[in-house]
Amino acid sequence: MFQQTFKNIDDILHKDAGCGSELDYVEQTSWVLFLKYLDDLEKDKATAAELTGKAYTNIIAPEYQWTTWATPKLPDGKIDHNALTGDDLADFVNIQLFPYFKKFKISALSPDTIEYKIGEIFSELKNRIQSGYNLREVINYIDQLRFRTHAEKHEMSHLYEDKIKNMGNAGRNGGEYYTPRPLIKTIIKVVNPKIGDTIYDGAVGSAGFLCEAFDYLMHSKKLSTTDITILQKTTFYGKEKKSLAYIIGTMNMILHGVEAPNIIHTNTLAENITDIQEKDRYDVILANPPFGGKERAEVQQNFPIKTSETASLFLQHFIKILKAGGKAGIVIKNTFLSNTDNASVAIRKLLLESCNLHTVLDLPGGTFTGAGVKTVVLFFEKGAPTKKTWFYQLNLDRNLGKTNPLNEKDLAEFVRLSLSKPESENSWSIDISQVDTKFFDLSLKNPNKQEEEKLRTVEVILDEMEFLDEENKEILNSIRELI
Repeated sequence: MFQQTFKNIDDILHKDAGCGSELDYVEQTSWVLFLKYLDDLEKDKATAAELTGKAYTNIIAPEYQWTTWATPKLPDGKIDHNALTGDDLADFVNIQLFPYFKKFKISALSPDTIEYKIGEIFSELKNRIQSGYNLREVINYIDQLRFRTHAEKHEMSHLYEDKIKNMGNAGRNGGEYYTPRPLIKTIIKVVNPKIGDTIYDGAVGSAGFLCEAFDYLMHSKKLSTTDITILQKTTFYGKEKKSLAYIIGTMNMILHGVEAPNIIHTNTLAENITDIQEKDRYDVILANPPFGGKERAEVQQNFPIKTSETASLFLQHFIKILKAGGKAGIVIKNTFLSNTDNASVAIRKLLLESCNLHTVLDLPGGTFTGAGVKTVVLFFEKGAPTKKTWFYQLNLDRNLGKTNPLNEKDLAEFVRLSLSKPESENSWSIDISQVDTKFFDLSLKNPNKQEEEKLRTVEVILDEMEFLDEENKEILNSIRELI
């Protein structure tokens, strides 16, 4: 039901003059979906309060509740034919509804409330559905969805993830927000966070790492009421620069069950890392900072090691903001391990001297659909220098691409071997005392396997070409901004 409903909504938005891409479809579906979700959430809270003999006060005023403006019902349960539509509906949404919800940000008691999040979301969004008749159709479809049972919420969050994935496939801008879920789940298994840890992603995107970490901890043991409160309030933290990603990440966490996500709309790299104090640090960092981005000179001034490479600045930020004894799993381009520019060498030196880089997962090209760039995952703990690093090279018997994505089974051997870190056909260790101290080169050279050059499929080659084209555009735009 959810899947067909989303398809029908996309078909409607495709013909609306205000929505031009998959990115718009996700954004516009999100705010309508969110208001329906809030309606069901309020019903659940009212029922729970009634069972305990307490009164429940609605968050949303009667005239702005879903069942008043969106879907007033007749006695037979059908939507009243006098319900707002056309220009009347569009005017109500644009002139009354959005301004009403924006005010929640000012009137909320604190930023860690759902009221504040409602205000933030509607401060960042605007209704792009130009036709009130199209909007009426979208509302009617979304009204058919229910978010009352755990199974319904789980199915909804799963399909919302699929929409984000499709958005990622729609182009470079969307692809920045989506990391393959099998890879995220694998990183979380290896890092193995515990209830009570603070978990942070400074490049949160669609909040995939935080959502999956929440699911992982929710199923880690039988939870007490205190455990659930800790997971809701003081476990997950994120920052996101881009408006659409911020909205989608916040929505994604709410749909996964975190009512008031601690996600801030800010540019993480605009913060001077020398200002980070102990109270600002986190126990666990899970992240995939954007690759290929370039930062201006004023942003670079916030870091001791100057570089325009976005991911390298993020890595400095993550090392600094991780607590002593804290653990991290971070995706980065594989060239980070061997680049000879001064910044890359200095950051590798910093990482090896201040953290234990115990594991490196080498991923094949095509892991990120639409981005042919090769990546690795760095697993490290802060507080003691690296003595030995275990490398695992994921060698698959197929080329990855849109029709052949990475799956959890592909990574099962890595997860199993990561505990004991043995030598195998796909894995090896290096003693850091043997590494050249001039360049701290950690190049991926598997001594246990003869490299066989695999022929890439046309799909993989096209993905790589598309990625390089977009990366070149970003570099040129960055240069234009500096001129």
